[in-house]
Amino acid sequence: MDRMIYLSMSGAKATMQRQDTLANNLANVSTPGFRAELQAFRAVPVLGSGASTRVFSLETTTGYDATPGAITATDRNLDVAAKGNAWLTVQALDGTEAYTRGGSLDISSDGTLTTRNGLPVMGDGGPLQVPPNSVVSIGADGTVSAKGADGKNTAIGKLKLVTPEAPLARGDDGLFRGANGDLSADATARVQDGALEGSNVSAVESMVAMISAARQFEAQMKMISTAEANEKSASQLLTAN
Repeated sequence: MDRMIYLSMSGAKATMQRQDTLANNLANVSTPGFRAELQAFRAVPVLGSGASTRVFSLETTTGYDATPGAITATDRNLDVAAKGNAWLTVQALDGTEAYTRGGSLDISSDGTLTTRNGLPVMGDGGPLQVPPNSVVSIGADGTVSAKGADGKNTAIGKLKLVTPEAPLARGDDGLFRGANGDLSADATARVQDGALEGSNVSAVESMVAMISAARQFEAQMKMISTAEANEKSASQLLTAN
């Protein structure tokens, strides 16, 4: 069978993978601090006799878009937006240290400061614990204070803010991790309280990219049909002779 059918199949598969990436980006267009996943195609030459002019089309993930999202004021005392290239540190479900830009925080039933997904927020000494019946405030340097019934503010810890020098690696859980392990806290990192950073996904650009990917998929499927038709025509000619 003509090699064209295999090349078209690999191109269609790569386009489907691209659509999955774009769909995930669109699903997180309203997720605070979400970083759009980037994708690209790469050409892989086909080795073998008579295949020097043919290439496979493969989709490859190139990383994430590091462009900051728009910051929106919420006036909620547990909302923070990391400034610059600073990241919040959380404890992932597997117990490892991970990083996120999603600054919508909450307090669990046992008093642990967590993300909206229930992940413990890490301080310099571990997960931060909030005293019961207290009002939490977060300073620009990440200092977390609790105001009790007596009106007295008490510092209970400091958010572990990191500033990576190299791009982070996105995990399957959507969290980011250092390529060479855990990062050290950055004392100069700052946050904006009462605000959230939005997703940096452009819904319009993602929709246009999905339409383009759908057209590419249709073109690849037509090539498969063409390869099948050519094979049938060749078989009929050989049979006739």
